Amino acid sequence: MSINLDAQDVAILRLLQRDASLSSTAIAERLNMSQSPCWRRINRLQQEGLIQREVALLDRRGLGMDVVVFATINLTSTGRQNLMAFEQEIVQHTEVMECYTMTGIWDYMLKIVTRDIRHYEEFVRNTLTASPEIRELHSHMAVTEIKNSTELPLDTQLL
Repeated sequence: MSINLDAQDVAILRLLQRDASLSSTAIAERLNMSQSPCWRRINRLQQEGLIQREVALLDRRGLGMDVVVFATINLTSTGRQNLMAFEQEIVQHTEVMECYTMTGIWDYMLKIVTRDIRHYEEFVRNTLTASPEIRELHSHMAVTEIKNSTELPLDTQLL
């Protein structure tokens, strides 16, 4: 899917991914354009699926969620049924923030967030290792967060 974007589209997307609460009027003012064309552009970007949704980013530490773990997983079998069963199961767990299929020696990588190490251990023991699809699981605890961004690297390559 290739969508033609111009410099104003990219500028709008850049502003919105930094602050989705900006009104079309505020965006238009910052980009020195009229409100109506700005609103039409935003609407088009939404209709084309480039703006999927608007969310509030929460402070996980402020909410007492101190543990971030990247878990690598291998399944007992990588047949279609096992893959589908694992993926259907894993999306149900709110602790799993992200899940990716991987190339190389691991089948999946998960980003898991919990309150503390005890809750992570309970999640692993009672949920992950209880799954018949999982053969091997390795936990990689994040110690220091250096960068955590939700902003995509929008630049002139999109033009």
